[in-house]
Amino acid sequence: MAQQAVGIIEVFGLVCAFVAGDAGCKAANVTLEPFDRNKPANADALPVPLIICVKFRGSVEDVTAAVEAAEEAAKKLTGVVSKHIIAGPAEDTEMMFKLNGLDKN
Repeated sequence: MAQQAVGIIEVFGLVCAFVAGDAGCKAANVTLEPFDRNKPANADALPVPLIICVKFRGSVEDVTAAVEAAEEAAKKLTGVVSKHIIAGPAEDTEMMFKLNGLDKN
């Protein structure tokens, strides 16, 4: 299987992550990796005290379109923390995309 690009967008809250993920998948030919979570030290000062990372896989063009659609959807809800596209992830980086904090306490 050819290496796929990764589009990453961090949003505030799980509902926003689902909406952003759905928008990205509808906008482009991508698949989702498991969501990941981050509860930063300043969580109480954030719009929602949980940051969720949504990860799309596909061609560079598709993940770019997915991240753009996800960003637009997230801005209508709680907002975007950050976003990035990695065209060709390194092997060590690939391993990290499989991790997720949602199934841990």
